[in-house]
Amino acid sequence: MTDQQNDQNGPDQTIDQYAMQDPTKMYADKKPDEQYLEGSGTDAEMAENVPADHGEDTYRGAGRLTGRKALITGGDSGIGAAVAIAYAREGADVAIGYLPEEQEDADRIIGLIEAAGAKAVAIPGDITSLEFCEQLVATAVEQLGGLDILVNNAGKQQNIDSITDISDDEFDETFKTNVYATFRITKAAVPHMPAGSTIINTTSIQAYAPSPNLVHYAATKATVNNLAKGLAAQLAPKGIRVNAVAPGPIWTPLQPAGGQAPDALPSVGEETFLGRWGQPAELAPAYVFLASGESSFVVGETLHVNGGMPTP
Repeated sequence: MTDQQNDQNGPDQTIDQYAMQDPTKMYADKKPDEQYLEGSGTDAEMAENVPADHGEDTYRGAGRLTGRKALITGGDSGIGAAVAIAYAREGADVAIGYLPEEQEDADRIIGLIEAAGAKAVAIPGDITSLEFCEQLVATAVEQLGGLDILVNNAGKQQNIDSITDISDDEFDETFKTNVYATFRITKAAVPHMPAGSTIINTTSIQAYAPSPNLVHYAATKATVNNLAKGLAAQLAPKGIRVNAVAPGPIWTPLQPAGGQAPDALPSVGEETFLGRWGQPAELAPAYVFLASGESSFVVGETLHVNGGMPTP
C-alpha cells in the first residue's frame, strides 16, 4: 500500500466511490457515542454529533438514470437521502416522501436534487395512512409526469428486549409503516409504471438474522423481502422488475431514535467483517444498479450490503 493510500484511508480520509480504499479504515471518524433522538430523529440532529455520509460531497453520476422518474419514501434522510442524491446525479427526476416534522432534512435534500439539475418534488405526510399512500403516488406521477422507479424505503424500528413489552400499538404501527405502506404504495404505483420500470424494497439483515431485541421489526422486514420476491414473479411478465436491498447496520437517524439502545451505539457494526457502521452513501450504488438497465436480468434478488454479515 502506498503512502497516498494510507493517507486516504486514515481518520481524515477522502472517500471516493471509484478509488481503491481500505474498507476497514473508511469512516473512522464516524463512530457514534451514546445518544438518543426523540421521535423519528433527523439528520439535522445527528449532524450535531456524528453526521452520516449520504454522498453529498462524493457521489459522481454517469447518466445511468437519464430521463427516469423516481419516487423514494423516506427520501429526506438516511438511506433514502443517499439514494435521492445518487438518482438525481445519475439524471433522474426525484420525488421524496417524508414525515412533516422532517421538513428541515427534506429541504436540504430537495436542494441537492435541484443542484444536480434534476426536478425535485417534496411530498410530506404519514405513510401509515392509506389515503396518504395513494396521494403520495398520485402527486409523484402528476408532478414528475410519470413514474418508472419506486423505492420503498421508509421504515420504523424500535429496540425492545422482551415480547411482553411490545404493545399492540407498537406492533401495529411498525407493520403499518414497514409492510402496509409498502403494499399500498406499490399497489397504487404499478398501474402507472411502464415496461422497463423497477421497484426496490428496502429489507434488512434482520430478515435473515433477527436480533432478539428487534423481533417485531425483523418480522416486518422478512415480510417486505418476501413481498419483493413474490411481486417479482407476478410483475416480470409486464416488464417491471422487482428487487430488494438488505442493509446491515447503517448510521441513520432510525438508529439513535430508538432503533438501538443508546449504550449499544458505539459498538454496533463491530459484528460485521469490516468491524464498523456502514454509511448511507455506501448503499446508494446498489439502488442505482437495481434501478438502471445494467441490472436488466436481475429479478427477485435481495442484494446484501451489510459489511460481511453471513446470510442463509
